[in-house]
Formats: sequence, C-alpha cells, structure tokens
Amino acid sequence: MPYVIIILVLLLVVIVIANIKIVPQAHAYVMERLGAYHVTWETGLHVKIPFLDKIAKKVSLKEQVIDFPPQPVITKDNVTMQIDTVVYFQITDPKLYAYGVESPISAIENLSATTLRNIIGDLELDHTLTSRDVINTKIRQILDEATDAWGIKVNRVELKNILPPAEIQDSMEKQMKAERERRARILDAEGQKRSAILIAEGEKESAILHADALKEAKIREAQGEAEAILSVQRALADSIKMLNEANPGEGVIAIKSLEAFEKAADGKATKIIIPSNLQSLAGLATSFKEFVSDDSKLAK
Repeated sequence: MPYVIIILVLLLVVIVIANIKIVPQAHAYVMERLGAYHVTWETGLHVKIPFLDKIAKKVSLKEQVIDFPPQPVITKDNVTMQIDTVVYFQITDPKLYAYGVESPISAIENLSATTLRNIIGDLELDHTLTSRDVINTKIRQILDEATDAWGIKVNRVELKNILPPAEIQDSMEKQMKAERERRARILDAEGQKRSAILIAEGEKESAILHADALKEAKIREAQGEAEAILSVQRALADSIKMLNEANPGEGVIAIKSLEAFEKAADGKATKIIIPSNLQSLAGLATSFKEFVSDDSKLAK
C-alpha cells in the first residue's frame, strides 16, 4: 500500500511538472479547453489543467519574411513577365491567426499573386519597370486590409525581381545601348562647342590686349614727341629771354639774323629775299672777312 501511494505521488508530481509551461519572449500560446478556445498565454510561467487544457497553436510575434516564388503576370500591352515578391508581416492577434484561416501563409501567397496580377494587368511594360514603389504600396495596402481578419499585419511588400521575356530584354539592352551612345555623342559635341568657344574667347582677348598695347604705345610716343617739342620751345624761349636780358647791340642782332638766313637757305632754297637793312651789314661782314683773310696772307 505505501508503494502505491508513493507511485501516485510521483505520478502526480510528474503530471504537474509536465503541465507547467514557460512562454518565451515574443511568443504566444493559444489554449483550448475541452476543444474550445480558452485563453492566450503571454510571455511567462503558466500551468494548464491536465486532460482539459491543450496548446492549440504556438505563435511567434516576431516580424517574419516570406519569399514567394516567381509568378507569371501579363501586362496591359500583353507582355508576360515573371515577378517574385517578398512579404514582411507580423502576427498581432494569435487567436485570429489560429482560427481565422486555414494555412495563413498559403493564403497570403495566393492573395499576393492574385493582387499582383490585377495591378500589373492595368500597367504597360515600361510603367511596370519604373513603378516598383507604386506597385509595392498598392499590394501592401490590399494585403494588409485582407489579413486584418487573420490577425496578421503586413508591414511591407517588395518586388524582388521582374523578369521580362528574353526578346524583350534584348530589345531593352539595344535601346539602352543606343541611348548611351546618343548621350556620349551629345557630350562630345558639347565638349567641342565649349572648346571652340574658349579658343574664340582667347583669340578675342588676345586681339584686345594687342590693340590696347598698340594704343598705349602710340599714346606714349605722341606724349614723347609733344614733350620733345615742348622742351625745344622752352629752350628757345629761354634763349630769347636770355638774349633780351643781355640787351644785345644791333651788330649782334644782325649777325644772328645772318645765321638764321644761313639756316633757312640750307642749300635747298632757290630764292631768298634779304631785307635792305641787312644787305649793308652783309657787305660789311664780307669786307671784314676779306680784310682778315689778306692780313693772314701778309703775315705768312
């Protein structure tokens, strides 16, 4: 009898220990009692009633990522493409997730595929390739509204790859190559144009500087000539002033007049008119010169 009690006690302890559950962080347990939903266990220590309570579903509350395989879609201009999507979601209500829909992940995949086909069917190929953000936003909004009843929050949807047919890819590559060549030619033409403009501007500036230099040289040359003439005139004025201050006699004035006539003739004049008052002085000067010349001969 004591052995039976010990066995029963041990069995009871094992059953109690077996029914003590610890829910880890960022997880939740959906509990059923007698086959019906009873409660949702949050993080911490819990004890369930043996044979009555059952863990119906263990749910992770972390954000999860699902990469769905490529789906064939047809654009508005009848181009068939393969597009695969990546969905980021999080379970917000474990009860709805457990009882809202059978196979929630499969449901999200099918809903994502049909939504993608509907959106791409209204877009042309070029618009599809350049409107990833718009497509992602529309799919996320539709999925998020549909999965609210399943206790799922869709945070983000991304189009991973968009694969058009091989012939479309070849055509796009040729188009891109032609566009790159066109841009290269435009850049080359703009470079040549800029180079020609710079050369012309350089030649223009050089011509302007050369003209300015010639102008400056002529101005300085004219200033030099003017200063030279002014100096000569000043010297002449000074000499006249000095001559006037010396109060010369008539003889000196006559000699200076003869010297002036000599310079005026300079061997080039064909006709010189000598005033009458200078003629007698000229004869006197000639006689004086001959007299001096005869005295020199006698002295020899």
